Amino acid sequence: MWRLDPFYPVVDSVDWVERLVRQGTRLVQLRIKDRDDETALPDIRAALAICRAHGADLVVNDYWRAAITAGADFLHLGQGDLDTADLAAIRAAGMKLGISTHDHDELARALACEPDYVALGPIYPTTLKVMPFAPQGLERIGEWKRLIGDLPLIAIGGITLERAADCLSAGADVIAMVSDVTRHPDPDARIKAWLAATRPAAVKT
Repeated sequence: MWRLDPFYPVVDSVDWVERLVRQGTRLVQLRIKDRDDETALPDIRAALAICRAHGADLVVNDYWRAAITAGADFLHLGQGDLDTADLAAIRAAGMKLGISTHDHDELARALACEPDYVALGPIYPTTLKVMPFAPQGLERIGEWKRLIGDLPLIAIGGITLERAADCLSAGADVIAMVSDVTRHPDPDARIKAWLAATRPAAVKT
């Protein structure tokens, strides 16, 4: 069974992608907002080239058409994205697909798409955006892992380095985070700390 690196930062720029992978990050998501596929494509191509040069995996969020055009290996879709995404085209392009879930109905929908990984969130309260779902908590991580079996489970939402061990112990395979790195007073030191804390559990894809 293939595995993902357990440290999974989510960032909104090519500069952040490069900063992360230069320090040893092996899995990173590029999540840029308010673009169309045409204007997102140059950034996706640039981030993909940087990741490949450093032996890292790039996950493209949302822009499935641009991801196909760029030849990306990983794509992440939210539930709303599933309404318009061409799953057949995504599969034909050979991309691995991850899907966000927040409740049982969304999990059932995600599993029907035969994803390569499932994300659950928010685990803890998050200040990045208003969430229509209450925090899931650690018990839900264990429940989701039992339901999805061997599929990698990604925990996201309000997770800090200090909370990561609890999430992994509860059943998460991968920890995704945003502000704990990008809004930290010393992002480079925080990246190194995350790598030190999670790398013993890492298995390269």
